[in-house]
Amino acid sequence: MSEYADVIIDISRENLDHVFEYRIPAHLADEIYPGVLVKVPFGKGNRFLRGFVVEVKGTAEFDESKIKEIASVETGSVAIESQLISLAAWMRKNYGATMNQALKTVIPVKRKIKAKEKRMVVLCMEEKEAKEQLLLFQKKHHTARERLLQELLEHPRLSYEIVTQKLNISSAVIHALEDMQIVRTERELQYRNPTCLLQNKTTPIRLNDMQKRAVDTVLSDLHQGVHKTYLLHGVTGSGKTEVYIELIADILKEGRRAIVLIPEIALTYQTVMRFYGRFGERVSIMNSRMSQGERYDQFLRAKNGEIDIMIGPRSALFTPFFNLGLIIIDEEHEGSYKSEILPRYHARETAIERARAAGASVVLGSATPSIDSYYKAKTGEYHLIEMKNRVSKKPLPSCEVVDLREELKKGNRSILSVRLQTLIADRLAKKQQIMLFLNRRGFSGFVSCRACGYVMKCPHCDVSLSLHREAAGEKLICHYCGYEEEKPRACPKCGSNYIGGFKAGTQMIECVVGKAFPQARMLRMDFDTTRSKDGYERILSAFANHEADILIGTQMIVKGHDFPNVTLVGILAADLSMNVGDYRAAERTFQLLTQAAGRAGRGREFGEVVIQTYNPEHYSIEAAKEQDYGKFYRSEIAVRKLASYPPVSNMLLLLLTAEREEEAEYEAAYLAALVAKAKIEGLKIIGPASAAVGKVKDIYRKVIYFKHRDYAQLVELKDRLELFFKKRTDRKQVNVSFDFNPLNGI
Repeated sequence: MSEYADVIIDISRENLDHVFEYRIPAHLADEIYPGVLVKVPFGKGNRFLRGFVVEVKGTAEFDESKIKEIASVETGSVAIESQLISLAAWMRKNYGATMNQALKTVIPVKRKIKAKEKRMVVLCMEEKEAKEQLLLFQKKHHTARERLLQELLEHPRLSYEIVTQKLNISSAVIHALEDMQIVRTERELQYRNPTCLLQNKTTPIRLNDMQKRAVDTVLSDLHQGVHKTYLLHGVTGSGKTEVYIELIADILKEGRRAIVLIPEIALTYQTVMRFYGRFGERVSIMNSRMSQGERYDQFLRAKNGEIDIMIGPRSALFTPFFNLGLIIIDEEHEGSYKSEILPRYHARETAIERARAAGASVVLGSATPSIDSYYKAKTGEYHLIEMKNRVSKKPLPSCEVVDLREELKKGNRSILSVRLQTLIADRLAKKQQIMLFLNRRGFSGFVSCRACGYVMKCPHCDVSLSLHREAAGEKLICHYCGYEEEKPRACPKCGSNYIGGFKAGTQMIECVVGKAFPQARMLRMDFDTTRSKDGYERILSAFANHEADILIGTQMIVKGHDFPNVTLVGILAADLSMNVGDYRAAERTFQLLTQAAGRAGRGREFGEVVIQTYNPEHYSIEAAKEQDYGKFYRSEIAVRKLASYPPVSNMLLLLLTAEREEEAEYEAAYLAALVAKAKIEGLKIIGPASAAVGKVKDIYRKVIYFKHRDYAQLVELKDRLELFFKKRTDRKQVNVSFDFNPLNGI
């Protein structure tokens, strides 16, 4: 049986849709796979061109009699594009998407951007000859030529812009002197460099014993040619960044390169400053707020070997480094490492696959590792390295929990507890700084009782019910199984009428704090205040320079920032991230609270943290108060085991969308029944049900969840469903997509 390959001739991103189908000759069958470089006959003249195989298929999509045959496989050096295409094929297989969607994710440049050039006008004759030529120009009254040559005798290399703009010399005059071989114009590529304004101040790193052990653990394997995935679990302030820098320094000595992934744009400025101080212009950054030209230039620099380190969010993972030696994922627990568009890849697993192909190592770092990573470290899939103390043995901040139910009983309806207000006044008097964190991440309209803290939950899924406002009234709906009930008028637990959704925002907090402490200088950091390109840096720099006493913000203020003068952190409404319809809610709550608490007491003064909550007994809040990851992990993994949630089991989400709700419902029910009929051993089916947001832009959305301990079994199920959809002729107008181990509700 013949096999066929889709080959792309031009790898530039705008041409990724233009693939050509070729037959794979029998003698090359074992050598053809996605990413391999081949030579193929092309066009009417059948001239031989090089191309990359992007997909191998069992059937042809065009007239077989007109399909040409691959001529040969190119041997020798492997192009970086081959590695990236192979990675795209792996992503398509493991996350569910078309090959084209995967390719457009890993081929970094969206479109060709005209590169910036720096042109120089250079004197190309000896000084004696040039002076003789100058006299001739003077005799013939060639004023412009005389002026240019006179300037070049003093400065043999001049910028083209200076010649044309400052000296007012026309391009015709320059061309005339070129024809006379008096000058020549040189062109050199000028990169748009986002780090050009940084100063390189090299400071030696002095690692403590704990950091040295972490570095030595990784390097001892690297020097023996052993490549692993390491989980660096270090408490906040333990000096993980210094460990990263030392590891990279060793990698660079070997002539290899490194990628450092960070979760938020807010971290880019502080992180790159530390790396730039050690490695200078061999560092570059990547983020979505850079211009298209800046991003294009950074990938060109990487491909041309002009930089060694790329720092950025998950898209930086696809930097075209050929000799890659190390990938670091800082704050590896962050949800932003999971793509929300097809293919819905996770940067952690994708980085491990890229490292495997490149012969590189991966270091995952976090003070609050994801349950998934810690579970894999405990079961031996990752190598666990722990740093349990802060640098210089500084103590962790003290944490106290304030029960907001008691505040209400005492008549305090403010978002600020009495205890927090007392501590804010104390810090302002001492000229120390304060951070107030509003835990709004994942806010999803949950309903709770303000008198007793009871949250309305699904009786079948142990997740909070979400409030839906419909024409018939207000309903509470589970986004996992479809269970619904009317919104109660009174609390089912205590009978109180203080029941409803929690509503709070950073602007409201700013007003409340401003009224309570009119003397305080405040900064607010949220989506609205950071829309501009330099919004993050401007606010963070101002706070670091003590231009404000209080910084109010959402989760972006608690990620990795180091402000030595901050001695108080107030966490407002700690419950918000816990009461969303998501099995990871407790994990996210613990992570956010621990990260927020870690901002306090990083300087000379002792730090204090106040956690305000309606549910002080919850294990995630108790563990966060004690800064005890092990305690939280033991409680959470027990819950995951009971409910067969990741990482103990795996999940595959099937999302169906359609313009007509009845078609989406019919298709979802049909597919769930079809999979159930297959009787796959160990497979659990949940749903179908409406998605968390049941309708978006008049498109209805239904979901089915499949659970299985073996990830490969879910990949096989996905493959079978894709094949089913491809062959089916009676399919209704329903679109289908997949997501493995989803991090957020769909």
